[in-house]
Amino acid sequence: MKPDTLVTVIVTTYNRPDALELVLDACLAQTDRHFEIVIADDGSGAPTGELIERTARRSPIPIMHAWQPDEGFRAAASRNGAIALARGEYLIFLDGDCVPQRNFIACHRALAESRMLVTGSRILLRQRLTAHALERRLALAEQPASFWLRQRAAGQVNKVLPLFLRLPDFAGRRVDGFVWRGIKTCNLGAWRSDIAAANGFDETFVGWGHEDADLVVRLHNAGVGRKNGFLATEVLHLWHPEAARDREGPNYAKVLARLADGTTRADKGLEDRSVLT
Repeated sequence: MKPDTLVTVIVTTYNRPDALELVLDACLAQTDRHFEIVIADDGSGAPTGELIERTARRSPIPIMHAWQPDEGFRAAASRNGAIALARGEYLIFLDGDCVPQRNFIACHRALAESRMLVTGSRILLRQRLTAHALERRLALAEQPASFWLRQRAAGQVNKVLPLFLRLPDFAGRRVDGFVWRGIKTCNLGAWRSDIAAANGFDETFVGWGHEDADLVVRLHNAGVGRKNGFLATEVLHLWHPEAARDREGPNYAKVLARLADGTTRADKGLEDRSVLT
């Protein structure tokens, strides 16, 4: 990707302003500065809106807020609402509890390639470390190696190697065929044109589960390749209780059916919002 190509970072959130604050602070500390932020807000209350407004006032990076009413878990619709505001040619999806390292956007930019998407991975923080970070507003991406080695020894983080080692783009990053493992829109980059051609996220997916895999399946069916962003684009995922997963089974079955039948477009997506693509 060219250095001057505008990137839009789409950050999903729901009623967790303390975590979102850490994420936004880390976004504003990025080494790559040619980006904007759109918050995909699935119906949060006033504290989240107030945080976004305060951060936007002090930010040199444009920050926009795409809010939708709280009608249950509607991540697909929330992300489409954010895409509708995005101006970037390349979209990076990041969850509001996933703190990026300082070169997160730079690494995504380095891996971006025409007709390819990039799926990143996570470093999982345990409950005690997460509480400590939130209480002290700890700049996690700024902590020294000694801090992370102590946390690893204490069992408060599942791995530390990605904090110290970066690998460049190479042939081994390419994923052959469709592989379910590693698909997470808490850390995913793709070209807006490819997402638009697939009609975005499918808003018929409601409840927790697999609206991200559905997008990747449809892009795969349309001939969009995939790279693995391991040892380059890892994010620090704050602990949280698991969401209710009562819709996981039906959502999973729908993705499998689309993989088999070659579906490329969402049943209800961007075009239903009259988004200019």
